[in-house]
Amino acid sequence: MSNITKAVIAAAGYGTRFLPQTKAMPKEMLPLVDKPIIQYVVEELVSVGIEDIVIVTGQNKRSIEDHFDKPSEGLVQNLKLAGSSKDGLLKMVEQISNMANFIYVRQKGPYGNGTPLLNVEHLIGDEPFIFTWSDDFIRANPPRFGQMIDVYERYKCPVLSVVPVETDDDYLKYGFAGGKQIEPGIIDVEAIIEKPGKDSAPSNLATVSGFVLTADIFNYLHIAMANLKPGAELYSNDALKLMLKDNKQIVASEIKNGRYFDAGNKLDYIKAVIELALEHEDLKQPLKDFLKTLK
Repeated sequence: MSNITKAVIAAAGYGTRFLPQTKAMPKEMLPLVDKPIIQYVVEELVSVGIEDIVIVTGQNKRSIEDHFDKPSEGLVQNLKLAGSSKDGLLKMVEQISNMANFIYVRQKGPYGNGTPLLNVEHLIGDEPFIFTWSDDFIRANPPRFGQMIDVYERYKCPVLSVVPVETDDDYLKYGFAGGKQIEPGIIDVEAIIEKPGKDSAPSNLATVSGFVLTADIFNYLHIAMANLKPGAELYSNDALKLMLKDNKQIVASEIKNGRYFDAGNKLDYIKAVIELALEHEDLKQPLKDFLKTLK
């Protein structure tokens, strides 16, 4: 069994790409068919043995807490009154709150994905943990986080999940990791560069969706925070780059048998909805028939 049992999900962003929908509704709660995006992330974490999930939120994010809470008595009674035909739905909504121990923290500090880490330092302590986003995920066999934990157990250092990019535009959307391959699919990271463009990228491997981190990340985040210019944003990569300067080992793990879903922008969100809808037996053929009618 892995000694990694905690995960942190960053969910404090404003979701401005989806305005006006996200004015009052968190982007993490946008549905992918019949589940909010964040539930796919939680289910993957639980599948690899994560027990405690800390979700760092902000204003107008209360519906995330409500979703992972036990169902209201009104909903339970409504489903029970419908008879046995709703038994599956009742079981489903009751299981959501029991998937893990959920802890909620409000983000305080400068904008950027490094701040949620500083906000949960007191909850993580000196344990290794998973840090991930709330609007993208990778579906893989075996699970992506399981693959990353296996790599961590071998190297005992931070692990970045990476996937090969598909288009030239991707080099302007993601960060990239470069370094020497130390075993098939594993890179000893020497450089991390954000949105470099194809000509300046250190590899074709984009760092997406999640990390396994060690507790020393907090020390480097404090250093990055102390040197942050007024109005600047604090990013987790700031701390990772400082670790590399101190010759700390970081490895990147190319996720095997994986499909990356980025629901953080409109087009990729729509693609994810369609692709996941095609996995539903009751929707698959009707949706295909409909798509054929579009011109």
